[in-house]
Order: sequence, then structure tokens, then C-alpha cells
Amino acid sequence: MTPIGIGELNVTFTKEPSHEATYDAGLAVRRAVLGSEYVDASLSNATDFNSALQDLVTEYCWGAVWTRDGLERRDRSLLNLAMMTALNRPHELALHVRGALNNGLSREEIREVFLQTAIYAGIPAAIESFKVAQAVFTEEDARD
Repeated sequence: MTPIGIGELNVTFTKEPSHEATYDAGLAVRRAVLGSEYVDASLSNATDFNSALQDLVTEYCWGAVWTRDGLERRDRSLLNLAMMTALNRPHELALHVRGALNNGLSREEIREVFLQTAIYAGIPAAIESFKVAQAVFTEEDARD
């Protein structure tokens, strides 16, 4: 905050980060969580039609939300796993399973998220999540 004196009036302005700074911070977090290869492919495959969405995702989701204080990245990953399970979004779930591993979650913790979510979001959603996670684990094991 920058206090500015105007005659007898003192006004304090808060300086919001620039869109570019927020985008850059978001890009760094997005790459750290999802992997540079995936992010670079998403950005390079963007079209005139969907490039605005890629910018929005990078700046708002990753730059304005994932960089906030209050939750660690691993906690945000736990939440995303539960939400993607509840919403039955398998493609996004696969990305966030990888992200959760990158953010330090163990396979056992990921399993527990799915079991917990099964109770509140339904068994069919959890079954799909287990399948998605197993496929990600198999791919990750093949890389090692």
C-alpha cells in the first residue's frame, strides 16, 4: 500500500499485480504442477478460438488462485482431486493426479481422497477416479 498525501487528505492505494505478472506467476505454477511438457503443448496448440481460455486459465486459475496464501499446493491438489471426482471430469482428474504427485501427495493419500469422495459423491464417480489414477500411475511407473 502506498499512502499519498493530497493536501489535508491522506489516501492509501493498493497496487494490484499487473496482468502480465499474474500470468507469469500462473505459468510458473502451472508448469510446476502439471509439467512443462503438458503446459507447453496446451499453449502451442491453442487456436484463435480458444487462446483466450488458455490465457484465462493461466492468469486466473493458476496465477490468481493457486498462488494465494492460505493453502499449500498439496492441499489445493487434495481439493482438486475431490472436486474432479465429484464432477466426474476424468481428463482433468488425470492432470490433477499427476499434479498431486508433483505436489508431494502419495498414492495412498490419493486413494484416501477417492474413498472419502465416494461416500459423498457416489461410488460410480470414485470407480472412475480409481481407473484414471491407476492409468496415471502405470504411465508414471513406465517413465521410471
